[in-house]
Amino acid sequence: MKIIAHRGGPLIAETSLPENSLAAIQRALDLGIKSIEIDVIASCGKLWISHDRRLGRTISGKGVIANLPLEYLQQQALANGEPIPQLPAILALVKNKAELNIEIKGQNTIQPVIECLQAWIVEQHLDWEQFNVSSFDHQQLYQSLQLMPQLRRGVLIEGVPIDYAGVCRSLKAFSLNSHLGFFTKDLLSDAKRHGVENWVYTVNYRDDAEWLKTLGADAIFTDKPDLMLGL
Repeated sequence: MKIIAHRGGPLIAETSLPENSLAAIQRALDLGIKSIEIDVIASCGKLWISHDRRLGRTISGKGVIANLPLEYLQQQALANGEPIPQLPAILALVKNKAELNIEIKGQNTIQPVIECLQAWIVEQHLDWEQFNVSSFDHQQLYQSLQLMPQLRRGVLIEGVPIDYAGVCRSLKAFSLNSHLGFFTKDLLSDAKRHGVENWVYTVNYRDDAEWLKTLGADAIFTDKPDLMLGL
């Protein structure tokens, strides 16, 4: 079962680093984690790494990221003093050391993400299989299918859809990314029938991870990847 450092894995060894920070990602890589998840919002022609649409919780400042001027965003920082990371900096840090799962958070974000990835893959002679995009915005996932069908897509869901994993069919998804609290054996089985992998978020307790492995889940997202080593 694959272990994915959720938002960079900010809680290793009970020591907190800012989520989605370069420092957290570097620490996860140093631990030997081979899959990293980040969140991306497009604004002002840049691809900002942030889970929240608003500043104020993990990043200084206030306001909706998509509505703020570039100069203001460039002045803000994480709690450790890092400027708000941007996707090119994450790519340069990860290089070919780990798989990168990019959650599309903001509107009109998938196309610039694909353009950024395409340029990076060509420059570094990498493979599309190193990258995944995921989103609750299934329209943007469908757009990614049209723009770059070889880019792997993860369909994020929070509950249990009436058709279980049926949504994955039209998106030609690679994985169904399900909420731990709603994950069931029936959902897992239906995803397998559709030929997609089962990825589950956010798993921060070892016994939950062991249960998911027993069921046959393919991957988990965790804030505490060190607790999941050896699964």
